[in-house]
Amino acid sequence: MNILILGGTQFVGRHIVEAFLAGDHHVSILTRGQTRDDLPDTVERLRGDRSQGQAGLDALAGRHWDACVDVSGYLPSAVRVSAEALRKRVGRYVLISTVSVYAEQGRHPVLESDPLLPPAPEDTAAVTGELYGPLKVTCEQVVQAAYGDRATLLRPQIVAGPHDHTGRYSYWPDRASRGGETLLPGNGEDHVQVIDARDLARFTLRVVEDGTGGVFNVAGPRLSWAAFAGVLGIQHPVWVDAATLEQQGVDFRALPLFMPDTGAQAGLMDIRVERAVQAGLTLTPPDVTARDTRAWSAQVNPAYALTPQREAEVIAAWREKER
Repeated sequence: MNILILGGTQFVGRHIVEAFLAGDHHVSILTRGQTRDDLPDTVERLRGDRSQGQAGLDALAGRHWDACVDVSGYLPSAVRVSAEALRKRVGRYVLISTVSVYAEQGRHPVLESDPLLPPAPEDTAAVTGELYGPLKVTCEQVVQAAYGDRATLLRPQIVAGPHDHTGRYSYWPDRASRGGETLLPGNGEDHVQVIDARDLARFTLRVVEDGTGGVFNVAGPRLSWAAFAGVLGIQHPVWVDAATLEQQGVDFRALPLFMPDTGAQAGLMDIRVERAVQAGLTLTPPDVTARDTRAWSAQVNPAYALTPQREAEVIAAWREKER
């Protein structure tokens, strides 16, 4: 098959490109050429920028593909440009969306049929944390309206694995590798859930090869934080309650992935994926995701918000409070 990927050089897009290449498909990517590109030479590089309207897609003129995978669709105005330009020139349009589209994020569990957030205005010009979910809702609507049953919407959980430039997941295997007393949030009974980028990529390949349309949550195993600590190999956990962490100014950025089970967004750590599993989603064991992420991260040495010194201070403050 001939596959067009909008994006494709970073993290999720890179894994999707590699999955299609492993499936012996021909891959073209459309990018602005601003991000380092370590993809194989067999990938066709096309240059373009949807923010420039139809003129930004001149490189696609006269071309046809069996499917388009939109990894970089965040603004509805840009997604409309590509969706309309390609409507008669691709067989299927796959949009990588997000579980952040759901309106009732405290609901347990979260299903594909749950209510969505109110869509953001289509002319919104910038992505913010507050607008991220509503913008993706609008992007989904644009694709569904243009492609009907030729549209596939994938709603991944927080994505983990090698090449993760966000550092959200990689903090934990990196921290575990350092050993010693390790600050952990809560009491071990809250839950964490991610999706290995390679599983998301293989599922993207599967829905394209099978011609599968519809909406799919894409998430990995749901673990208690105590089980997650065990997967990471943390030997000396120090569990600190959410209230103390807040008092100490330790937030989601410093201790990523933590959403208390009683929190307003706790449902986002309880994503059901039966529909995707029936359509062919397979999941990497959590210990393999942790091991492979650490092997990659050890080569790049990313910086994290929570330094060892600050971690020790928070643990000391918690112990003082508990006396």
